[in-house]
Amino acid sequence: MELVELLPVFMFAVLGALLFTGYPVAFILGGVGLAFGIIGILTGEFLFIQFKLLPSRIFGGIMENLILTAIPMFIFMGTMLERSGIARDLLNCLQVLMRRIPGGLALAVTIMGTILAATTGIIGASVIMMSLLALPVMIERNYNHSLATGTIAASGTLGILIPPSIMLVIMADLLSRSVGNLFVAAVFPGLILAGLYVTYIVIRCTLNPRLAPPLQDDIGPQSTLGVIVMILRSFVPPVVLIALVLGSILGGFATPTEAAGVGAMGAVLLGVINLVILPSLGVEEFHLRAAGEVDLDDHAVGGGFWAELTHFGSVLKDVVDRTMLTNAMIFGIFIGATLFSYIFRALGGDDLVIDMVNAMGFGPWGLLFFILGLVFILGFFFDWIEITLIVLPVFAPIIAQLDFGDHVDKFEVTYWFAILLAVNLQTSFLTPPFGFALFYMKAVAPKSVKIQEIYAGIIPFVLLQLIGLALVISFPDIALWLPRVLLN
Repeated sequence: MELVELLPVFMFAVLGALLFTGYPVAFILGGVGLAFGIIGILTGEFLFIQFKLLPSRIFGGIMENLILTAIPMFIFMGTMLERSGIARDLLNCLQVLMRRIPGGLALAVTIMGTILAATTGIIGASVIMMSLLALPVMIERNYNHSLATGTIAASGTLGILIPPSIMLVIMADLLSRSVGNLFVAAVFPGLILAGLYVTYIVIRCTLNPRLAPPLQDDIGPQSTLGVIVMILRSFVPPVVLIALVLGSILGGFATPTEAAGVGAMGAVLLGVINLVILPSLGVEEFHLRAAGEVDLDDHAVGGGFWAELTHFGSVLKDVVDRTMLTNAMIFGIFIGATLFSYIFRALGGDDLVIDMVNAMGFGPWGLLFFILGLVFILGFFFDWIEITLIVLPVFAPIIAQLDFGDHVDKFEVTYWFAILLAVNLQTSFLTPPFGFALFYMKAVAPKSVKIQEIYAGIIPFVLLQLIGLALVISFPDIALWLPRVLLN
């Protein structure tokens, strides 16, 4: 094999080395692609005129892709729920409802993470928000630091799996598959992961109650009416919003893009109710005494309609700014990845990968475990979006040809593989040295929480994620049964 035929291999080697520099991923992907395109021109493996196809690929594949328009709306929905205080009220409600169960506050965090997962796939926002809201409370309640940090980090990563997930939108686009089908296929695997977390927390806290002291009886509503008001005030609104978004998709009433619009508008309405209407009417915001003292926002009571409306305007501006920045980052990576994958294929990367796989003698199962193992290892060093946009374009042509006989129908292999990859990518946020969820948490955690405790806390949850992955591998119907029932 001539040296020029190995240019795709060198592309990956250079990409891997540069990703460790901390330079923006979008620029690395695009820069490496452009540099090797020029090298390809000099060696005769690539024609300069082929660069003219890039603008049409970027605009036709990204800018004009209606599927991807769901991403900024889902980001907006999750950010609005965070900034309007709805997420804070939800956590306070859940911890009171679960005070009698071992590890009740940890369970409240897990359930809250599951609910928030259905609003946004921004893992950084989810982990930071729950770390700020729940971690100080858990520490003050004398929760074991490793249990507290592991629970928050693992629960915060559910957003990349449970629909409507930004990652699934990207995967569907890369695999040329239906976003709705992927959303439906991810429901049970996501709930199974959440169930594994809940089971682990209950068992561990039952065996060792000192890890998670119970909530004091004097915290929260003291009457049945107070509990009902709390549920109606803090639990029902976000759950109804999520039901509208997911229900419209699962019921076939709306596409994921249309449902994203419903979610964004619904989040705005909830924000107006929470920050403008109720305070203007003189209705005091209902907050639980998480730390033994009243936790009222500066705008929680009686500032007058115009004062509350002005405050909401500032919140809305902040939400739009955050959405814009996050969206720009994601689409910048899209453009860089498009340039990288185009040059990679033009230099013969697809054929090289297929030849290498055939030379290894992997059957379908061997190739599946090879890819999943590769993704797991990459997860120690890179973020999910980097892994997805690098691995999927390379292996997508091979994935479509996999045949697992009676274990999985050939027409469903791609959906099954996408869910396996999504479950596997959960670990990329938790595995050191570059587990991004761990960095997010450490950045906002109290000084008493050591990084060693955070690392120790995630180990059981990574093992639970691998158990969840093994279950979906062994029983494909976990992912494929619901799409058959709802969409066929």
